[in-house]
Amino acid sequence: MGELSELFAPERIAVVGATDREGSVGDAIMRNLLDSFAGEVVPVNPSRESVFGRTALDSVGEADADLAVVVVPPDVAVDVVREAGETGIKNVVVITAGFGETGSDGAAREQELIDVATAYDINLVGPNSLGIMSTPVGMNATFGPEDATPGRMSFMSQSGAFITAVLDWANDQGIGFKDVVSLGNEAVLDESDFIRAWGEDAETDVIIGYLEGIDDGQKFIETAREVTGETPIVLVKSGRTDAGAQAASSHTGTIAGSDEAYETGLEQAGVIRAESVQGLFDAARVLESQPLPAKDGVAIVTNAGGPGVMTTDAIGDSRLSMASFEDATLDAFSEALPPEGNIYNPVDVVGDADNERFREALDVALGDENVGSGLVLACPTAVLDYEGLAEDAAALQEKHDKPVAACLMGGKRVERAAETLSAAGIPNYFDPARAVGGLDALAEFRDISVREYEAPRTFEVDRERAREILSSVEKRADTRLGVEAMGLLDAYGIETPAGGIADAPVDALEIAERIDGDVVMKIVSPDILHKSDIGGVKIGVANEDVIDAYEDLVSRARNYQPDATIIGVQVQEAVDLDEGVETIVGMNRDPQFGPLLLFGLGGIFVETLEDTAFRVAPVSESEAEAMTREIDSAPLLRGARGRDPVDIAGVIETIERLSQLVTDFPAILELDINPLVATPDGVEAVDVRLTVDPDKL
Repeated sequence: MGELSELFAPERIAVVGATDREGSVGDAIMRNLLDSFAGEVVPVNPSRESVFGRTALDSVGEADADLAVVVVPPDVAVDVVREAGETGIKNVVVITAGFGETGSDGAAREQELIDVATAYDINLVGPNSLGIMSTPVGMNATFGPEDATPGRMSFMSQSGAFITAVLDWANDQGIGFKDVVSLGNEAVLDESDFIRAWGEDAETDVIIGYLEGIDDGQKFIETAREVTGETPIVLVKSGRTDAGAQAASSHTGTIAGSDEAYETGLEQAGVIRAESVQGLFDAARVLESQPLPAKDGVAIVTNAGGPGVMTTDAIGDSRLSMASFEDATLDAFSEALPPEGNIYNPVDVVGDADNERFREALDVALGDENVGSGLVLACPTAVLDYEGLAEDAAALQEKHDKPVAACLMGGKRVERAAETLSAAGIPNYFDPARAVGGLDALAEFRDISVREYEAPRTFEVDRERAREILSSVEKRADTRLGVEAMGLLDAYGIETPAGGIADAPVDALEIAERIDGDVVMKIVSPDILHKSDIGGVKIGVANEDVIDAYEDLVSRARNYQPDATIIGVQVQEAVDLDEGVETIVGMNRDPQFGPLLLFGLGGIFVETLEDTAFRVAPVSESEAEAMTREIDSAPLLRGARGRDPVDIAGVIETIERLSQLVTDFPAILELDINPLVATPDGVEAVDVRLTVDPDKL
């Protein structure tokens, strides 16, 4: 399993703070380990001669252990970890709380813990951890009340309490685990480290987890992408608030809340995000045991019309589809079913169907080339034996090597049949929507597993010019830049209309005279974000009206906000909006995932319609192209209602160039190009707004 192999397969474990005092954490860990661990358990406690009849050592340095589990007070724990490192122990689990979760003093202790672990190259779990488990060696190094049933899922959680609840429930459900990790404060090892380790572990078929946050989103995406080609990852991520957007001043920042970054980051990483704990295990169980479907078509075989309709609705809400049967299949159904049966999908074998009729119909359905997976849906009747139906479903799943989900509805009469199905790797669900959800997870992972990730394109740009423009905020009280930073886009090859910024009426006229036709004029002020709302934009200004327009724009700005900083007036070549589509390309820097790109319908409707797509930068050409397809208004770009399609390639390249810009300069906290006008002949960035952190330049 790579560098964490000894963490999950130690031969000798030292429990530092071991005791047999009932009700203590040290007592619970010792009891759990002594109950089933295949190796040797060494208690370390200088205050005791023995613990559970085993000689207690005075220090961890005497233990000669592969793994140390630390249960001493926080002010002692750091010294224990240091001594473990000095004596060559490479794996440590710190159960002790009282670190970063408790305030500044605890945070300082945690940093010291990190420094020690780094100095001695220690794989450290925690602190503030419930502990870890690994069923192949019988190791339960936790203070939880339940051991894990052996299985082929590996499970991590940022909540120790969630682990105890899950294990209690999973044991009743017959769900097993290979490894279990309570991540705690993740001072050293985090979710990405365990994903990498379990991705290399031949005994882990599915990785599952509960996360409240991800500290290093870029590392997470890179690591998960390496794993999900072979091993599925299913996570519950709690917290769907927009807290990340509270301080945002741009359109992108307003729209892109914290959950958009997680949703996007997990999708780009190839992770299946479950909406609930039930969904987590519904997906994990089927991924652990079922083959992947070659096609999205599902065949439903049922003895109940109503539940069949419910299941059809659920399929309509998923990535799956109702399979269309071949003519030979329909002929076979006609011979096998009574006249009142339905030979089309969902196949209704009628309420009086016995096991033979059900088995024959399922066999025919799974044999159809258009069917990727099957769903057995039944309600109890006097002529149907559920256990026999379960045996038939298991045999036919193996015969056709296609995934099968079961929805044998009922109570006690289902129990033995469900056990038969479970033994064959077929989950049984009471709710048809959950059965569809399981099959949908298989199709989702099939698509993930065949993804090919491209490297982002790198464009020739003028980084020094860009840096110079961004550095202009160092001389200003405000860290926001507007159209005065249009040269930043030029430096990165993003097309902008001809024009410039004038700080006097005569200068405005000089710029206008260099432009063919009427011009657009806009007030330039970092304090006035929505210029059109105050009449700060004039369109179609002829040369003879430029001076008056300049003075009027400045006057309007002064009346609106007397203390506003007025940089001048932008004079710009007019862009024909009738021939194009106003879009927005933007970025908001997420604290965990970094630059979160946005593309969508722009102009004045951006915040009203919020027709947007997101990606974490840097993005490849195919990812940028996908963003242009995902918005609801995508048909406007590709030619709807007789309009000519816009320059999609130009839009895609603009997204890529912006991706490179915000990746090159972490100082850019948020940025909007709005509108980016896309026409059949090209794209032009008409307006820009950004916020810069001068300390990161």
